[in-house]
Amino acid sequence: MDEDTDPHDFEKLTPDTIITAVEQALNVELTGLTSPLNSYINRVFELEATDGTRLIAKFYRPNRWTDDAIVDEHMFILDCEEAEIPVIAPLDLNDSYTVGDAEGIVFAIYPKRHGRMFEFVEDEDWRRLGRLLGRVHRCGAEYDAEHRVILHPAQSTAGHIDTLLDEGFIPPHHEEAFVVITSELMELIEPMFDNAEYIRIHGDCHTANVLHPDDGIMLIDFDDMAMGPPVQDLWMLLPDHVWAARHQVNLVIEGYEDFRPFDHQSLRLIEPLRAMRILYFDAWRSRQVGDPRFEESFPDWGNENFWQAELNVLQRQLSLIRERCL
Repeated sequence: MDEDTDPHDFEKLTPDTIITAVEQALNVELTGLTSPLNSYINRVFELEATDGTRLIAKFYRPNRWTDDAIVDEHMFILDCEEAEIPVIAPLDLNDSYTVGDAEGIVFAIYPKRHGRMFEFVEDEDWRRLGRLLGRVHRCGAEYDAEHRVILHPAQSTAGHIDTLLDEGFIPPHHEEAFVVITSELMELIEPMFDNAEYIRIHGDCHTANVLHPDDGIMLIDFDDMAMGPPVQDLWMLLPDHVWAARHQVNLVIEGYEDFRPFDHQSLRLIEPLRAMRILYFDAWRSRQVGDPRFEESFPDWGNENFWQAELNVLQRQLSLIRERCL
């Protein structure tokens, strides 16, 4: 991918460009179908081959990931597929493994799979989820992802804080409070991660990324995969804070430990990880300023009320970590 490619160059993705790129990558003939699917970060399209096969083409947002980081994502998914874990793996392309290039924009192609969002109806559903995560993490522990984010506060969150401060996104009269809260937060949580296990994880494991096809449950969308503590892939699935969802946590761990041990002490990292997620999302949104689609999706981002509310949330997280996690 060209490092100078502008994120707004998604405008280059005309139907002709998309169809030509995919036809050449797979050596197939497509119909004219280019149906866009809901995705803000990347551009995703459903396509159709002339034999009726449906395909999903994912065009990665320029400058978000390096080519090597995208290959790390694909390798993790392919390792899972080889271990017979239910995932949707990228297809091999004619000339460049699983990564193609269309007008300087990196893309991958996937088979279309059907499924509905997984719903938690009974205790066994939580155990099934735990078994899936245990299998994924057993696979994730086999190799490192050298070009992916490391979810340690000093190696990820510190940069998010610097982005927000250095680029002037914090209003001047909120800046001191932001510095005080984030400094205290980092001082508290950094030591908590020093002895944590770090493996390849999904990284963005919430209910919308767990599908329920007819033959089981499936984990999708590894776009935010990272090197991180396994517990990161648990907390976003819970209906409440860990102390209020202890029943569900125990069921997930019960299923998880059918495939690999779970570090019960790592549950204390959940609230720090939640705080890190807040700061990551703020920094991510700051980089989208100026994108018309961002302005439509987040019209109030960055104004006075937004930052006052955000400081309140961070202060609450800081208090929870002091009270519950130390």
